[in-house]
Amino acid sequence: MEALIPVINKLQDVFNTVGADIIQLPQIAVVGTQSSGKSSVLESLVGRDLLPRGTGIVTRRPLILQLVHLSPEDHRKTGDENAAECEEWGKFLHTKNKIYTDFDEIRQEIESETERISGNNKGVSDEPIHLKIYSPHVVNLTLVDLPGITKVPVGDQPKDIEVQIRDLILNHISNPNCIILAVTAANTDMATSEALKVAREVDPDGRRTLAVITKLDLMDAGTDAMDVLMGRVIPVKLGIIGVVNRSQLDINNKKSVADAIRDEHAFLQKKYPSLANRNGTKYLARTLNRLLMHHIRDCLPELKTRINVLSAQYQSLLSSYGEPVEDKSATLLQLITKFATEYCNTIEGTAKYIETAELCGGARICYIFHETFGRTLESVDPLGGLTTVDVLTAIRNATGPRPALFVPEVSFELLVKRQVKRLEEPSLRCVELVHEEMQRIIQHCSNYSTQELLRFPKLHDAIVEVVTSLLRKRLPVTNEMVHNLVAIELAYINTKHPDFADACGLMNNNVEEQRRQRVRDMPSAVPRDKSSKGPGWQSVSFSESPVATAMEAEGAKGDQEAGTGNWRGMLKASTGDDGTEEKTKPQSSLPASPQKGYAINLLDVPVPVVRKLSAREKRDCEVIERLIKSYFLIVRKNIQDSVPKAVMHFLVNHVKDSLQSELVGQLYKSMLLDDLLTESEDMAQRRNEAADMLKALQRASQIIAEIRETHLW
Repeated sequence: MEALIPVINKLQDVFNTVGADIIQLPQIAVVGTQSSGKSSVLESLVGRDLLPRGTGIVTRRPLILQLVHLSPEDHRKTGDENAAECEEWGKFLHTKNKIYTDFDEIRQEIESETERISGNNKGVSDEPIHLKIYSPHVVNLTLVDLPGITKVPVGDQPKDIEVQIRDLILNHISNPNCIILAVTAANTDMATSEALKVAREVDPDGRRTLAVITKLDLMDAGTDAMDVLMGRVIPVKLGIIGVVNRSQLDINNKKSVADAIRDEHAFLQKKYPSLANRNGTKYLARTLNRLLMHHIRDCLPELKTRINVLSAQYQSLLSSYGEPVEDKSATLLQLITKFATEYCNTIEGTAKYIETAELCGGARICYIFHETFGRTLESVDPLGGLTTVDVLTAIRNATGPRPALFVPEVSFELLVKRQVKRLEEPSLRCVELVHEEMQRIIQHCSNYSTQELLRFPKLHDAIVEVVTSLLRKRLPVTNEMVHNLVAIELAYINTKHPDFADACGLMNNNVEEQRRQRVRDMPSAVPRDKSSKGPGWQSVSFSESPVATAMEAEGAKGDQEAGTGNWRGMLKASTGDDGTEEKTKPQSSLPASPQKGYAINLLDVPVPVVRKLSAREKRDCEVIERLIKSYFLIVRKNIQDSVPKAVMHFLVNHVKDSLQSELVGQLYKSMLLDDLLTESEDMAQRRNEAADMLKALQRASQIIAEIRETHLW
């Protein structure tokens, strides 16, 4: 058990060499208010005067004091000539291997090192001073002397000095592996002890708090600390130990610590005879040694686990930094190949690092094709931006100066091309979205897949530039192909398309059904034979033209409107009931003919801006709109299928197939090797720091393994 504390000292030395504070080792932190006697307690434990003394705040930086007990045999094994000549000596971490045999020099070094970091304005710093004392008169301990708790700034101290000191103390005693030594003066009320108050904040159960009562000899006459030492005032689980320190007069008179300990023992025997064997500096040292050993034994399992976890983390970190480059040519080719492979795997969905927060790579491209692009096309209205007036105007413009018996197909083609043209913009937007995603894959591979590239920022930038350039070159080609897909649909309106023919056939069936219904509804005076149609009527087939077929379907509806739907109705309308032809009465509102001396200016005849469409105009517009919608849906289906295929072939697959060859051709050149494989400025430093830390963790793991082998644990 006694050997556990030197083991912790070894671990502390190991981590001090790398300047790391990632492992919270077991230690004892001394907490108390200013002038409560903290430094005197530490000097009593060491047995020598080595700490700065004075009024006000003296300890302004944490002092990590390691006491190493040396036996005569250990003393001979030191191998240091200066140390072998003296019985006790000290060493600072910041002065490396310098040996201090004069403890006055140790005190001066502490003062100068404190002023170097904290300045001369009584400010504090959380950067610790590491001091190791070797002596045959000490027990193995690791103590931390912290600045005293203060309330009011003095002199040129910062206004928040109380907060600074409090945060510094809490930072040390919050360590669950730390034993808290709460120092309180006996001539103050223990119920007002700031040290116990701070200790209870981080250790409410008191499992790692030991109370020390100083200045027992300075209590008022007629009073004693019996109730306090017995734990009747405030109980402390680990105990309460009283000590007697040297007064300032004793220090000025150069009274030795050994003499002070003898006087302390005499005082306790006289004042507290029943408690003398459980108080005093020597009992405090033995108690601290025992508590620290048991605490170390309890902390070692967790400490071992922590070291193993950190070793794995630093091993992974060091691997990510990579080894120093020896064969630059092979390294460059390996990095280029790995990046190209990861880029392609990200598109295929087989990458090692898969995003869980959002879609990435091939999955996002699939989403663009089938969700973004598909929904955008479905939201395009086949008749969007097309009014009835537009349709009617197109029909009239297509007929020229001649009145038309049927709706001309030119108007249908003109209008349907106008609607199909609207599919080009979302198709080009689809190409743009896929291009952006392939650009994002570069950053994804750099951040997650090929961290080695972070070692070589110039190589990373060069790879990004080459891939970006390749994507930029393929973008116009893909856009041109998508533009051609829409142009192909506009080049030839295939009215013989099977789906379009089916739509016309359905309309033709409706025509036949409506004709039969009309024949059944005709009066009996009209014979139900073929006489209702002129000679050769049935030889005319409108099915050869989709517009004519649709016209026949719509014409069946108009036959019932006052007999004006066909030539028989028109003939009947111009004949009276008695069979005589009715004469049309001239309208009095029209001007007279030119022969009677009146001139007519046709430009003066008002043209109605808004008027009600006739039955035939409505019928013609409905026919064209139905045909446009039917054909538009066919083209939209083709575009929705062909655009993703074109993007995959001309952009995605082409980049995948030519990426590695493009990278090798642009970057794998002997003249570029040194420049591309230049590491970042801090990469080598970080690699060395990670390697040193890994060595320290491995050494710490070996030390703990030795404890198991010697059955100390």
